[in-house]
Amino acid sequence: MDTYSAFRAFADSWMLLAMTLFFVGVVVWVFRPGASKQYRDTANIVLRDDKPGHRGSSAAPHGIQPDIKKTETA
Repeated sequence: MDTYSAFRAFADSWMLLAMTLFFVGVVVWVFRPGASKQYRDTANIVLRDDKPGHRGSSAAPHGIQPDIKKTETA
C-alpha cells in the first residue's frame, strides 16, 4: 500500500470520526446550560459606557487621567 492510499484510508475513517467528535464537542460546549450569561455579557461589551470606574473602561483607575500636553508642530 502506498503512502497516499494509507493516508486516504486514515482520513476516510478515523480522522472523519475524530473531526465529527470534535464538532459535536464544540456544539455541546457552546450550548451548555449556564453559558448564555457569559455570551450575553460578551455581546454587550460594545454597549458599555467608557466612563472611568465602569467595568470594561479603558480609562485609568479612579478617574485619574494621564497628563497629556499639546505640542505645536512646526
